[in-house]
Amino acid sequence: MKKAIEINNNEIIKDAIKESFIRLNPKHQIKNPVIFAVTLSSAFCTVLFFTGSFDPADFWFNLQLLFWLWFTVLFANFAEALAEGRGKAQASSLRQTQSNLKANRLVGDKTELVDASLLLKGDIVVVKAGELIPSDGEVIEGVASVNESAITGESAPVIRESGGDRSSVTGGTTVLSDWIKVRVTAAKGESFLDQMISLVEGAKRQKTPNEIALSLILIGFSLIFLLAVATLQPLVGYFESSFSLLVLVALFVCLIPTTIGGLLSAIGIAGMDRLLRKNVIATSGKAVETAGDISVLLLDKTGTITFGNRMASDFFTVNGVSKSELLSYAIYSSKADETPEGRSIVALAESMDGAPLSLNAEETWIPFSADTRLSGVNVGDVHIRKGAMDSVAKFVENYGGILDEECRGICEKIAKEGATPLVIALNAKVLGVVMLKDIVKPGIKAKFTELREMGIKTVMITGDNPLTAAAIAAEAGVDDFVAEATPETKIRLIQKYQQEGYLVAMTGDGTNDAPALAQADVGLAMNSGTQSAKEAANMIDLDSSPTKLIEIVEVGKQLLSTRGALTTFSIANDVAKYFAVIPALAVLIFPSLAVLNIMDLASPKSAILSAVIFNALIIVALIPVALRGAAFKAQSEEAALRRNLMIYGLGGIISPFIGIKLIDMVISAIGLA
Repeated sequence: MKKAIEINNNEIIKDAIKESFIRLNPKHQIKNPVIFAVTLSSAFCTVLFFTGSFDPADFWFNLQLLFWLWFTVLFANFAEALAEGRGKAQASSLRQTQSNLKANRLVGDKTELVDASLLLKGDIVVVKAGELIPSDGEVIEGVASVNESAITGESAPVIRESGGDRSSVTGGTTVLSDWIKVRVTAAKGESFLDQMISLVEGAKRQKTPNEIALSLILIGFSLIFLLAVATLQPLVGYFESSFSLLVLVALFVCLIPTTIGGLLSAIGIAGMDRLLRKNVIATSGKAVETAGDISVLLLDKTGTITFGNRMASDFFTVNGVSKSELLSYAIYSSKADETPEGRSIVALAESMDGAPLSLNAEETWIPFSADTRLSGVNVGDVHIRKGAMDSVAKFVENYGGILDEECRGICEKIAKEGATPLVIALNAKVLGVVMLKDIVKPGIKAKFTELREMGIKTVMITGDNPLTAAAIAAEAGVDDFVAEATPETKIRLIQKYQQEGYLVAMTGDGTNDAPALAQADVGLAMNSGTQSAKEAANMIDLDSSPTKLIEIVEVGKQLLSTRGALTTFSIANDVAKYFAVIPALAVLIFPSLAVLNIMDLASPKSAILSAVIFNALIIVALIPVALRGAAFKAQSEEAALRRNLMIYGLGGIISPFIGIKLIDMVISAIGLA
């Protein structure tokens, strides 16, 4: 049950409007070259306007141009501020949690109450039931039930204890029972809460390599259109005419890729926010992007592909025993068995209408042991056992019975299918076999099919023997598998794929997974795992769900798809605006261009004003797409490119003609130009 962080959308919008003006500061604007060019252009036009460098008859026309030029900048700032707004709201909630933390620091044999902010790396604190854990650390003594919902949103408590892979604790979580002694592992300002606050606020967000490359391309396009606009004045001057500087600057702003320039930061921030909503923390935007380019997924079998618990899936009778008799003895031998396997045997037998036995004698329960590999119950002279084939064979031999070839054949068949046979016997009589199977998660095969369509190879990693691994791999539908794997095997496998040019993602939670997590291009650590695993990874799943890696890849691909779609739209838009506006703007100077004025715009002034208004409003119209992400479909990169060109490329070409014409009709109707 997830606990959602309550966010006031009205407050976010108000803050975003305020931030739009604050971000007019040149120190902020220069981070976005395209919008910085628009800001400089708007400032230049403002100077021209207030110095009177225009025809007085064009006062209201120039004022409107100036108004919409500045609104183009403000709308771009608004998109970025809105994308960051949700993160800031989440950060505010986390900061409130952090400010309330106190610690019982151990000094000698006594404890002292101090603010959590005063704790240093290596300090030891004692946390009792009902108290908040003051900082990230490792449990060095004790065991306790911990509520981590403040961090993960998951209300179910988890066990934290010293030693092993369940010793890591996070500041801000609550101890529900008992007590633990924790050694602080995070330096001041570097705790998990600090990292979350920093990441969701975007304070440490740096441009990814892809964003930098795209920014350089956009600068190139801007320079091309700058040259195109700059040549207009000498061209019309040759024919003893001219355009006002303000109109030329406005035309330049219309033609450069302001749409993607204004939304580029918002797309990246929104991508990290979508990941955060899935309870995954990424250490950088680059990690999210890399997830979108992943070509190989290394997936642990247990917990990711299968549930991790062997469960009863079928019953097989031998020696003419009836199915109902086998089910009854299976229920009776397992009703005191609290293991997942034992409970699943009872549940399956009862679902098949198995009736429990009623034996009137004293019961002596025999628990499972690694030595005997048997469990069961003695009821007077009735001795019921279930266990491994060889162990049951010895059990029935003690009573003068024998485990026949029929039973052995069934057991061998079950083993070849990747399952575990469990034989049930009554004294000297073998009753039948229970098939225990590590159940493949529902829907996982369809998910792997989707990944395959996107060109992603799935590899299952397991410690099982090759026979069992092959059976589960076939059932799950993975592309390949590695059996009897060790931590060293994972590292070698990652390096092998990377040398072949693939980008590799994997999950892990233990200290032995840390080297492989660090080697992988995308390493997803479980929040329930060890500190070393979390430090080695570039993503942390707060829900500790290994299957989340598949969702992370989809978020990364949607981020790249959104950026590609809006870039395609923006560039197509700019080219279309050039051919839509230039003929109408120059028709008075070159009457022969009237044939190219296919939209029949009312006048040159109306044409340039309509284009400037459209240029500003299209940013607002596309903010929801930038924040929500373009519609994502599991398909190959080639198919995705064709889809983007068809929807966003064609849409980018058509929309200016429709939008500018509609705005022109409104402007002409109310006499604005």
